Amino acid sequence: MPLAKSFVTVVVSTLALLLVCLVFAPSSLSGGALSGSLPFAAIIAIVGLGQLLVVQQGGFDLSLPGAVSLAVVVSTHHPHQDNALLYQAVLIALAFALSAGVLNGLLVSIFRLNAIIATIGTNALLYGAVFAVSGGVPSITTTLLAEIAGGETFGLPNAVFFALAATIIVSFMLKKTVVGRRFEAIGANPLAGRAAGLRVRFHQMMAYVYAQLLYCLAGILIAGITREPTAFQGDSLLLPSVAVVVLGGTSLLGGRGFPISTVIAAFFLNQLSQFALAVGVPFSAQTIIQALALGLGIGVYSIRWTVNLRKTTETRNVEEKI
Repeated sequence: MPLAKSFVTVVVSTLALLLVCLVFAPSSLSGGALSGSLPFAAIIAIVGLGQLLVVQQGGFDLSLPGAVSLAVVVSTHHPHQDNALLYQAVLIALAFALSAGVLNGLLVSIFRLNAIIATIGTNALLYGAVFAVSGGVPSITTTLLAEIAGGETFGLPNAVFFALAATIIVSFMLKKTVVGRRFEAIGANPLAGRAAGLRVRFHQMMAYVYAQLLYCLAGILIAGITREPTAFQGDSLLLPSVAVVVLGGTSLLGGRGFPISTVIAAFFLNQLSQFALAVGVPFSAQTIIQALALGLGIGVYSIRWTVNLRKTTETRNVEEKI
């Protein structure tokens, strides 16, 4: 099977970036820098996979910031540094995630609300829950969660293994199961899927449910990695989640998705930020860098460069003959 264009593009781009880093900012590739940045690349990968599932159904999930932030505060404030209560906190966070996913799914697939409007409303509700749980005050995480999420295994941050597990599960479900193929077919053409007897609304709703579960995982990991997270940890993840989906080659109109390319794009985007910091770009400019990466991804995959180049060449040849 030939490699997908998106996979080749993002791999080549990542290798080129690593070469540039090696030449101009080798400190960004040091062991300490990678050890500190890889957990956050893993977080971006996980939320990117969640956003990917929603984008495949032609939507956008703007409730991501509230979902991640709620998982963070529940997993830190409920245990209140008591390891025995951590598992209960995780179950509560999962219950919130399932509820938010079902709510988004119902609003978009059943009540036919615009996905952006529906998920913005859900995001407001989630942030209401964040303030109800935390009062906007940060709390120190449990030592158990810090060991699980913030520790290392075989020299790699544990968050990387969680991201790999999420990638394997999402990739297998999308590419190797009947349900996954139906999911992608519905995203590409809901009308054709409905005509074929597929449960279009159910699959659309489940995209939001699965996405919320991934956001919840990311939030729990953030709580363990940062040790004393704020109540607004999810705010900085919305733009990167969309950027890595686009850089990974998934169409914003829905249809076929590329989970592995999305995860590689997460590493690319994170390393791009590390390179920018290493060469002296202020941290406040990170959002601009992410926006530029998003625009680059849209340009690479949306513009038919080969066709346009051929047309330009043909036009010039005609003009020269005239």
